[in-house]
Amino acid sequence: RNVIDDQVRLICEDPNLGVLKSGDLAEVRVHKFGFLGRLYLLAYEVNEDAKLIYTYAIGGHENFYRDLKEYLKS
Repeated sequence: RNVIDDQVRLICEDPNLGVLKSGDLAEVRVHKFGFLGRLYLLAYEVNEDAKLIYTYAIGGHENFYRDLKEYLKS
């Protein structure tokens, strides 16, 4: 949990840290980071007008984007 908190802090300091996606995931950024030899992805969206960052998902790469798309559609 502390590792995730650290990554969210990094995103708060630099909201453009993650890669901006396109298509179905337009406006969503994904920040990749390693922990215990595994790659994790953290999906978020920045609302600059309200100065908010919405976190949507965190997990391994397998099915990450498919599950994220399903979540955002619901």
